[in-house]
Amino acid sequence: MGETLYSSSYQPDPASARDVLAFVLTPIAAFAHDPDELEAVSEILESAKAEAVKRWFTLRGEAVQN
Repeated sequence: MGETLYSSSYQPDPASARDVLAFVLTPIAAFAHDPDELEAVSEILESAKAEAVKRWFTLRGEAVQN
């Protein structure tokens, strides 16, 4: 069975290592192309990517305990 590569209704799973890794490794240029937007998007994504990893570790820890 193949995976969906793109869907406008796609909701990443914060408990999925693959989803989190894909988000963290996606270059900033995929989210903004205008040079004026790149800096702002970079700041927002930096904290969003850190939060995604933090949430994954938290969810992973909870799954291991159960």
